[in-house]
Order: sequence, then C-alpha cells, then structure tokens
Amino acid sequence: MIFGGLNTMWIIVLFDLPTDTPKARKEYTRFRKHLLDDGYSMMQYSVYMRHSASDENALVHVKRVKLALPPDGEVRIIKITDKQFGKIEIFYGKKRKPTEQAAIQLQFF
Repeated sequence: MIFGGLNTMWIIVLFDLPTDTPKARKEYTRFRKHLLDDGYSMMQYSVYMRHSASDENALVHVKRVKLALPPDGEVRIIKITDKQFGKIEIFYGKKRKPTEQAAIQLQFF
C-alpha cells in the first residue's frame, strides 16, 4: 500500500497496562480513547496502528502517545514503511473470524 510519498509509514503501538483496580481500568480506557482520538485503529487487543505522512509527522504522534501513557503502563512503538506494512502476514485459526481491515488513508496534494 503506497499512499503517495516515499517516507510514508505506519506507527504501531503495543501496550501493556494494568486493569486490576477501578483506577487502573479508568486509565486503560483513557489511554485507549486517546489512541482512537489521535487516529489509531485497533489491529488486535493492545495493538493499535495509524498511518503517518512522514517521519516528522510520526514523531508528533509518538510524543502524544508518550504523554498519554499512564504511570504504571508500558508502551512499545514500531515505525515501519508502507512496503514493510504490506508484507505483514496474517493467519487465522479455524474458528477465528478475520479482523477488520484498516481504513485506507487518503492524501490530497
């Protein structure tokens, strides 16, 4: 999937947040809502992704994730190119339904 630029990429956020107390669950919900509000889509549980037009733009979104991280949370962020993203292999078990595909990003020049 190429979206018009040579430096376009995907940001993948993997997170591990506690949910053992009501306060922790509230922080988990707040963090997840922050990701959705910032244009991320759920790839699978605790893994969210978003398209970025450039590395500079990706850095802005990475900083936003860092600022939203709850104190007891752990987040890992991977940035990959469109070409690398297109090579992701997905396998399903016999009983598992395919996950929803990511929305196609449009760029206007």
